Amino acid sequence: MADPEVVRVDYRRKLLQHKELDSRLRNLRDNVKTARKEFDKTEDDLKALQSVGQIIGEVLRQLDSERLIVKASSGPRYVVGCRNKVDKEKLVAGTRVALDMTTLTIMRALPREVDPVVYNMLHEDPGNISYSAVGGLSDQIRELRESIELPLMNPELFLRVGIKPPKGVLLYGPPGTGKTLLARAIASNIDANFLKVVSSAIVDKYIGESARLIREMFSYARDHQPCIIFMDEIDAIGGRRFSEGTSADREIQRTLMELLNQLDGFDQLGKVKMIMATNRPDVLDPALLRPGRLDRKIEIPLPNEQSRTEILKIHASGITKHGEIDYEAIVKLAEGFNGADLRNVCTEAGMFAIRADRDFVVQEDFMKVCFLFLLGKFLSGILLPKFTAFSSLPYDFRFSYV
Repeated sequence: MADPEVVRVDYRRKLLQHKELDSRLRNLRDNVKTARKEFDKTEDDLKALQSVGQIIGEVLRQLDSERLIVKASSGPRYVVGCRNKVDKEKLVAGTRVALDMTTLTIMRALPREVDPVVYNMLHEDPGNISYSAVGGLSDQIRELRESIELPLMNPELFLRVGIKPPKGVLLYGPPGTGKTLLARAIASNIDANFLKVVSSAIVDKYIGESARLIREMFSYARDHQPCIIFMDEIDAIGGRRFSEGTSADREIQRTLMELLNQLDGFDQLGKVKMIMATNRPDVLDPALLRPGRLDRKIEIPLPNEQSRTEILKIHASGITKHGEIDYEAIVKLAEGFNGADLRNVCTEAGMFAIRADRDFVVQEDFMKVCFLFLLGKFLSGILLPKFTAFSSLPYDFRFSYV
């Protein structure tokens, strides 16, 4: 009879060998899988290099279940068949298709042709902006969410009540008050496509090109619902129309008329919403502002004292500070400042700390920056000398940095 200890040692040795072989087998299987993927990719690349290109065409009409009339990109029209794997229900009039070079058979349906300008609009990243990062605009955020977010997320609420949600919203107010930031916050918090349009970039020197861009923009938005279209500086194309003007003015008017036509054309309960922003609402055309196109006009005013405190705390949250920071004193000195000014105050306070060879910002840095900004606004005529911020300063502090 074999010694139990010898049997036990032999069993352990064989168990270790089995585990080692099993590990090697797993590695070999992974290597085979990787090699197979590389082989398939190489084979596809070789086929792509050896294959003949295809012609791009457009479906004009379906004759029966098997034959369609298509127009090739070169101009001629053909009656062609269709590949069995292609879904014939998608081959409606206007669909772009790929045609075989020899037989002109429809090989597959292609997506809608999109202007590169419109395509780049969709890939504008709104950033990761939460509503808490927008200070002092709680009422405006609520109105904007009711107009844009609620119809996209819960359209059944409007159907239940029996009302039509707003198609679009106009954000207006002085520069630097957070109009673009609000639109980016909405886009960042909703799972929807975001088309950011700078209105001045739409205007083209060739007649009809600007209107075509507007049409393609709305068509692309309808194909990629839910979608939010944000048009910044809308006064570039939405100004009042006059009977007299140059050819450039007439082209801008044609662009505006196409925009009005598209705003009238899409369904109010659809998944396409429009946000426009301007700091010159007085120059906009009344036809653009009427209810049914831009149903809500939300004013983004200069922040009051409480709002300035919220904005300043948001921008100063990431700054390394030393000692107590009296935000109320800073805000009182920053009378008439907008959100962009307050952000710049924090940046310049950090620059003061760097000049002083410090790794932190103190209360005096904020006060210096606010006074210099206030003095600059006063000298440029933006602020009137009757502002209380001047009278609240100590006499020696007023002129110590002039």
